[in-house]
Amino acid sequence: MASIKDLKKDIDYLIYEVISDCFTVMSVQAGEKSDEVAEIVSDAVKLRNDLFSRVKHPGGKEDPKIMKDFYRKLRFDLIEGVDSLFERLSKLTKK
Repeated sequence: MASIKDLKKDIDYLIYEVISDCFTVMSVQAGEKSDEVAEIVSDAVKLRNDLFSRVKHPGGKEDPKIMKDFYRKLRFDLIEGVDSLFERLSKLTKK
């Protein structure tokens, strides 16, 4: 099982990639869609904070199976959330 430290690094890396791409879009298309892109950045920060909160306060620490399922769900939520943010950003750039 991967360490919690590595999970936190993965969360930070993926969220900051989304934010970096958002800032790139803002600089290329200055002013056109800045409100929508700023909303995506805000949602990315909310996702990061939610995931970190869940990592720091897991439930069922006494049962390894519950912990394994908890972290599997957390990783799934991370990937789904980041994918959703990238899709929203992609739709904005295609308009």
